[in-house]
Amino acid sequence: MAIKPVLKMGEPLLLQVAKPVDRFDTPELHTLIQDMQDTMAYLNGAGLAAPQIGVSLQVVIFGFEKNQRYPDADEVPFTVLLNPHLTPLSDEKEDGWEGCLSVPGMRGVVPRYINLRYQGFDQYGTVLDRNVNGFHARVVQHECDHLQGILYPMRIRDFRQFGFTDVLFPGQVVVDD
Repeated sequence: MAIKPVLKMGEPLLLQVAKPVDRFDTPELHTLIQDMQDTMAYLNGAGLAAPQIGVSLQVVIFGFEKNQRYPDADEVPFTVLLNPHLTPLSDEKEDGWEGCLSVPGMRGVVPRYINLRYQGFDQYGTVLDRNVNGFHARVVQHECDHLQGILYPMRIRDFRQFGFTDVLFPGQVVVDD
């Protein structure tokens, strides 16, 4: 398949609400998902949303065993999630550093729900319904925000905790987001 260019913050498509997928298990959908996988793997991403590669559909992928951009994060199983619906399982939130392939070289502290239920479909139309927590819940919320035209800087509460990775974390190996 193909590694696609990732749209960067400022591109109008990243601010749009993505359209729901209405046909599952099609060659076009499988090609899109493979392109997303190839792109995410090439860039060492934790997840990717279809709008980030210029496709306005409610498709996200996420997951990794180990990720150099998030070395302390627990493993997240690889998942293809279409037409997601998120439900917080409590009001409890946690602040955490996030980066984004569409906002390269920057990080910011973002509050996210700790416990979450996500529902939707895989690429074959099979129902997904999972309760997750911690970094898994953070990744799902981050990727699904892309489907609503939201980039993580829009969720930052304190801009003193937002900046360039090499400035915020001097001396650390900087992996471009």
